[in-house]
Amino acid sequence: MASEYMKNIKRFRILVMGRANAGKTTILHRVCNSTDKPEIFDGKGNKIEDVVVQGTLTRGYHDIKHELVFKSNPGFVFHDSCGFEAGSTQQFDEMRKFVVDHAATKKVNECIHAIWFCIPMTDSHRTVTAAEQKFFNECDTGHVPVIVLLTKVDALYLTAIRELLDGGLTMAEAKERAVEKQGELQEKWLVHVKLELNKCKFPPRRYVALQKMHQEDTDCTVLIESTANVMNEEGLQKLLISTQQSNVLLCIEYAVRMTLRRNMELGDMDRLQVNVKGFELTLLAWFPSCEQ
Repeated sequence: MASEYMKNIKRFRILVMGRANAGKTTILHRVCNSTDKPEIFDGKGNKIEDVVVQGTLTRGYHDIKHELVFKSNPGFVFHDSCGFEAGSTQQFDEMRKFVVDHAATKKVNECIHAIWFCIPMTDSHRTVTAAEQKFFNECDTGHVPVIVLLTKVDALYLTAIRELLDGGLTMAEAKERAVEKQGELQEKWLVHVKLELNKCKFPPRRYVALQKMHQEDTDCTVLIESTANVMNEEGLQKLLISTQQSNVLLCIEYAVRMTLRRNMELGDMDRLQVNVKGFELTLLAWFPSCEQ
């Protein structure tokens, strides 16, 4: 039954959340290995013209129901939730309804599979605000895992320089120690965010710190692996990993790990008769671009 269910799911759907200027769009560009704007579709699959999109963005409006798809990686569908840090009850209620409806829907190609919640380190003095606490205390995402992303971590470099200078170091000495200090600050804020959000009624499943997202060649393997590892269904792991067509090593790692583990669970390898053809097909299922 589960395998039949998974066959009907064609794309991995992610809701991206966070306050304004949290670096959400930059993350999507890196994950999809693209510098182009995404194509945007309404909830019925109709493409929305650029002039309409630009008009709504200029007014600071995002429709959470709109689907963002990059031509470079159509295996992903993204939804962008506008920030609700201003305390708008209406915005929060609309977001919660979308999450609940798309987590529980029986329409398999409308289900969201993961939520990325972005917290920027440019606001490290206010990492966990009332908005974050409201979401994690009041929004039950059910089986859909939430991964908190610490974004714009590179901003902590300047904070590190400033703190080292305040501590009496010269600029040359501060620059020499800045990377190490940045790492300490990153760990400090990561621990703080975990401590605060883990107190909530519906805490995140995982936390990931993202660096150098502004660089076009940045590797997003940590983010993809962290998301895959909180999936309860192997079929969803396979769907997510298979979107990373350019990351062959990641596909190989999961194909071998998951396939071998399943076979080893059947019995001792020296007594196990392996269906070689079936084994090959199982491995190749992690590489949808390959002809089977």
